[in-house]
Amino acid sequence: MPVKTSIGCIAGMASRPTVAVRKMEARQSETAVIVFAHGSRVEEGNRGVHNLAQQIQETGGFARVRAAFLDIAQPDLATAVEDAAAAGLSKIIVIPYFLTMGKHLSRDLPELVASIQQRHPELQIQTAKALEGHPLIPSLVLARIREASENERGDEPSTYGKT
Repeated sequence: MPVKTSIGCIAGMASRPTVAVRKMEARQSETAVIVFAHGSRVEEGNRGVHNLAQQIQETGGFARVRAAFLDIAQPDLATAVEDAAAAGLSKIIVIPYFLTMGKHLSRDLPELVASIQQRHPELQIQTAKALEGHPLIPSLVLARIREASENERGDEPSTYGKT
């Protein structure tokens, strides 16, 4: 026997979060996210990471989202974790903001996290995968290629490598 549903019933279900969605939202509201980048002497590069963290904070539903850096810029990862713990958050997700898996992700980040975890066993620190291999990366690169190819007049030249 076919099941009959009404549009009102479906609309009502769509407007009510499921138990799984509510649990996920509750976990997010108790979670700190740290966008972990290399750090640069070029302040604009560091500011870009802070801006990304702010955008994630505004749209992601997490309790706290901050940038942290491996080298040169501040805060470092340990300070960002300490700040999250001081804010009462015990679950921390570190998202590496690196395109490829290199020594910083294969060696430096795991060592930093292990050292921090040893000092703070009460914290649950998880490290997300690198951006490398994510299915949206080729689309992002193609979008940048299209932007460059559409800029035939050169009215917005790249500023990379210029001081």
